[in-house]
Amino acid sequence: MTVLGVGVDLVHVPSFADQLDQPGSEFDQVFTPGERRDANGRTTDAARHLAARWAAKEAVVKAWSASLYGTPPVMGDEALRLIEVVPDAWGRPGIRLHGEVAKHLDGCTVEISISHDGDYATAYAVLHSA
Repeated sequence: MTVLGVGVDLVHVPSFADQLDQPGSEFDQVFTPGERRDANGRTTDAARHLAARWAAKEAVVKAWSASLYGTPPVMGDEALRLIEVVPDAWGRPGIRLHGEVAKHLDGCTVEISISHDGDYATAYAVLHSA
């Protein structure tokens, strides 16, 4: 196994919640139905869980970008729509890649860690070869 890139992201949950509430917000189309269902099914504020998923998506993009150091990025914001945070049977987060992102990262594995503390959500991603 070779680590190709790492990424981290930190989200201020109250600011993120305000952005979610804005009509026409970019977040309307970034989260998959499964991500929304999972966040809305939690006993705490859904915005907190969506903020963590946003951080996870950003951390994956940063890990991917780190692996491309010195070369142009392959995709723009569209990549965020094609990265899905999925829980396993015990609620631990994982990453499922779709479309062009899955094609570009074929043969790679993404490990993700998500955490919440107070008003913040953070995620750390490691991109490695299989």
